[in-house]
Amino acid sequence: MDKNSYILITGANGFIGKNLTANLTAVGYTNLLLFDKDTAKESLAEFAQKCVFVFHLAGINRPQNTAEFYEGNASFTEHLLALLKDANNTCPVLVTSSTQATLDNDYGKSKLQAEEALFAYEKETGATVYCYRLPGVFGKWCRPNYNSVVATFCHNIANGEEIFVRDPSAEITLVYIDDVINAFMQALQGAPEKDGDYCTVLPVHSTTLGFLASAIQSFPQTRQLRTVPKMEDSLTRKLYSTYLSYLPTNAFAYELPMNIDERGSFTEFVRTDTYGQFSVNISKPGIVKGNHWHNTKNEKFLVVKGTGVIRFRNINETEVITYNVSGDTLTVVDIPTGYTHNIENTGDEDMVTLMWANEAFDPENPDTYFMLV
Repeated sequence: MDKNSYILITGANGFIGKNLTANLTAVGYTNLLLFDKDTAKESLAEFAQKCVFVFHLAGINRPQNTAEFYEGNASFTEHLLALLKDANNTCPVLVTSSTQATLDNDYGKSKLQAEEALFAYEKETGATVYCYRLPGVFGKWCRPNYNSVVATFCHNIANGEEIFVRDPSAEITLVYIDDVINAFMQALQGAPEKDGDYCTVLPVHSTTLGFLASAIQSFPQTRQLRTVPKMEDSLTRKLYSTYLSYLPTNAFAYELPMNIDERGSFTEFVRTDTYGQFSVNISKPGIVKGNHWHNTKNEKFLVVKGTGVIRFRNINETEVITYNVSGDTLTVVDIPTGYTHNIENTGDEDMVTLMWANEAFDPENPDTYFMLV
């Protein structure tokens, strides 16, 4: 797809529309025709003549009365398709439907009518259509306390408000907004994932309300514990990204407890169960820190400011190995087991060292033994 092509997005100011617009703009699409409820109605006919691809995301899910379901979902879709026919424009049309289209409720029935209109349009005109029956979608910019339990939980917990879980065992199916946008980008290039007549977004996350509540409720504690959620769990990783987007703007920053003495400071940044501990060490000029060795604990040192020297010695030998380090040339130095080691600030300013250890420090089992290099 030529990035100068005209692309129509209905529902452009909605949750999915905002994310799609931002990502299309970020990768260089310059002619986006954005249509939303505040856009002049006559603009839609003009857009239908110019566009070479349609993302039809507009819809109604919280109306004042049930008739609005059919007006905003079925009738508006039919109106858009009629405008495209009037313009003899058979460009591809992507429509977001809902998994509720299989249910016997007014929202689902209105979405099913929109689907039927889309497939009839495809049969009549030969235009390529992409229909996505989406489950619950979550991610940044989703409106809380509306129709997304994830948005509501994230917003309320990030802002110190209560959440209510009627049935923790209730099952819920979700897709993440970035995965939705990636699927749409594939469709834009004519290569969507399909399952029969419908296009799909992968992965789909099946979980429970109880898991969502407990996972999101654990996130504020990570600051005090200096931990991070389990990033190998893709759902938890995506929930954490979503949660952070709902933090109040005055709550992005948090202080760390610093261990300060006349030599400088040592501050633990992040500790994890599986990927070790990250810390920041500041040494005053002339200060030597370390002079100890470990059995299993191993470390990586990276001096990012100042100059210094790192010394090693196998505890069974006398030879001392030295590495000169500087913030001017970023160099990672591995600290092997069985070697006593120290680091000295040889400059005239504070030396700042980022340190990683393969395991978080345990005062009950420090695995640290004093020995001069």
